[in-house]
Amino acid sequence: MKIKNSLKTLKARHRANRLVRRKGRIYIINKVAPRYKARQG
Repeated sequence: MKIKNSLKTLKARHRANRLVRRKGRIYIINKVAPRYKARQG
């Protein structure tokens, strides 16, 4: 999982990326290609 300051550009890298808020943190999850998982921090 990558930890990035801004997720906007990472979200655009793959069509299946989803932006999710969990426990006050913002995550990108991707069921098709899990290597795109990221967290904002």
